[in-house]
Amino acid sequence: MLDRISIDLSNYCSKQCDFCYNHSTKKGNVMWTAEELIPFVLDLHKHGIDAVSFGGGEPFEFDGIFELIGGLMDEMYVSVTSNGLPLENEEILSKLLRNKPDKIHLTIHHPEDKAEVARVIKMVKKISAMGIKSGVNLLVSNFNLQEAKAVYYSLLANGTSSDRIILIPRRFTHEPTARQLSEIACGKPFQSPACLTGCKKPEDFCSISWDKKVNWCSYAGGKQPIKELSYHGLMVALDKVEFVCCNPPLPHPS
Repeated sequence: MLDRISIDLSNYCSKQCDFCYNHSTKKGNVMWTAEELIPFVLDLHKHGIDAVSFGGGEPFEFDGIFELIGGLMDEMYVSVTSNGLPLENEEILSKLLRNKPDKIHLTIHHPEDKAEVARVIKMVKKISAMGIKSGVNLLVSNFNLQEAKAVYYSLLANGTSSDRIILIPRRFTHEPTARQLSEIACGKPFQSPACLTGCKKPEDFCSISWDKKVNWCSYAGGKQPIKELSYHGLMVALDKVEFVCCNPPLPHPS
């Protein structure tokens, strides 16, 4: 039974990473409004979905993000995944103080970029001081494993525990193996997407894209349009999805 969803609010992002799975750019589009999202998500909540995660694009560049958080935060668990750059703006931070999600995950896209790493670590501390639970998505490529390992332990040293760090393998090029991610954590337990060691259709999660389509996985193709913004409409669309793995498993190193 579904109990968690993610929703990409747009494919607009001023950071414009060339490897973004959502193909977000500075010229990206927005199809959602807070006015339609709030009743839609609340209807999902009535049918057992207890947690929603907003991504993008960059969600803090989405008009109505704070209206959206404010309309949902007393009803269900709300998290936001962000690159953190908009939070450098004091006006946005002020709005965040009045409309706090349960958690904000900041993403480090380039472990080899010392300025980006320092910025995210500083912002994680600031968010935590505001009374918002924080976490870090650490994007790992097969060419920056040592840098990612150094960042992982820098995060630990700065107070971000391993259960708040998610090691994200870069898709679909330069993808590290499960063993390489494990080596970053020195063989200790670590957080990573559930599909790291094998792809299968989730039973309790689905992903809704910026263009109002759905699949069980954020990366998978074959998303189906949601023609009615309701729990019923979501389930009708999901029933039409033919789930196919987005990427064949990588061979284990010998």
